[in-house]
Amino acid sequence: MNKSENFTVNHLNLQKGLYVSKMMKLGEESLTFFDLRMKLPNREKMSVNGIHTIEHLMNAFFSTDKEIGAQFVYFGSRGSLTGMTLILQGTYTAKEMLPHVKRAYEYVASFRGDVIKVNKTECGNHELHSLTDARQEAEDYLKILKKADDSVLNYPVL
Repeated sequence: MNKSENFTVNHLNLQKGLYVSKMMKLGEESLTFFDLRMKLPNREKMSVNGIHTIEHLMNAFFSTDKEIGAQFVYFGSRGSLTGMTLILQGTYTAKEMLPHVKRAYEYVASFRGDVIKVNKTECGNHELHSLTDARQEAEDYLKILKKADDSVLNYPVL
């Protein structure tokens, strides 16, 4: 069960979508890793400033969410700048998570105000933020999520 699906994916055919990238057991606990693929691999990349702001907003959203906050483990960027990673305690499918991820991105797309923890004390690069970019990235990804079907919820394999 420790197999990472991401390393068996044909990135030439990978579309923007929501995918389970890995499922694993840690003792008695199960973890599900999600690939929130927001850009086409090797063709597009996200704004670094937007990514950083999305990380701050999503960590606030998921850690306090009444529906899945208790299962929230981690939210961060993918090194390829093509999306984000979400890790939850438990076993989930992409289809089960779709409504929760939609709600989270609706939160980012509509966010107004000060982004939490954007200061020298609480952030490792407090000047590397853009709420404008974060909101645009979220709006673009929501278009994909709102019309999601099995083709963007299951990895294309090699």
